[in-house]
Amino acid sequence: MGEPARLYGLNALVLNAGGGIGEAIARTLVKHGAEVVAVAGTDSGVEQQYAAVKGVTGIAAGLSDADTMVEIIESATTVLGNIDIVVNDFPLEPNEPQRQVDAGFESLLHARAMLSTAVYRAVLPQLRNSPQGRIINIGLLRSCFTIDGDAAYEHATAALASLTRELAAETGESGIAVNYIQPGAIMTPTARELFRKDHALRDHCIRASVARRLGEPLEVAKVALFLASADAVFVNGTGVTVDGGPAPAA
Repeated sequence: MGEPARLYGLNALVLNAGGGIGEAIARTLVKHGAEVVAVAGTDSGVEQQYAAVKGVTGIAAGLSDADTMVEIIESATTVLGNIDIVVNDFPLEPNEPQRQVDAGFESLLHARAMLSTAVYRAVLPQLRNSPQGRIINIGLLRSCFTIDGDAAYEHATAALASLTRELAAETGESGIAVNYIQPGAIMTPTARELFRKDHALRDHCIRASVARRLGEPLEVAKVALFLASADAVFVNGTGVTVDGGPAPAA
């Protein structure tokens, strides 16, 4: 017998699902029984991308403005009826690998936090009515940072962890779990192109992982599946780093 559908009867909204980690999560959740709305940018072609995927509806919408989050939730609700699971990711990242924490980077982190919070506020009434309310926040990839950008990467992770704990504390008694996934060097299309141009950064990321390789989006998606499922019923306000394990310092 096959594995039971772990998310049967649940509805999921996955943001930034036009490729890479978001796409892998959308396809993994639907494979395990969820009905999914996958949102990507206005010119992403996401509707056609998922047209042949049973159980997934693609919606094109802007993902960089907090004011549009309510509209996205309303559109997803029209399709799904009710939302149980939300995966938050946004196409806001440094224009080039970040070396240090400066005002521009702090502004970017603040913008991502505001988007996550706007989604949280908009979907909260539905999650309160869900038997399994879940929010999963996705962090910036390690490829968004330079070879010597570990401090900035750790700062971004700490900011994501703080936001997640804050939101989880508000609704923990309601049974709504808010957690995060911090990816390491994952081979998304964007990261693949960056590593093609910057072999030194690619090699550094490989050496920095005890697995001695780069990760794949599906490996992040499997963690998202766990956090979305009933198996994670007592996991809240925390995170999972998906980076193959940090290699010992030389």
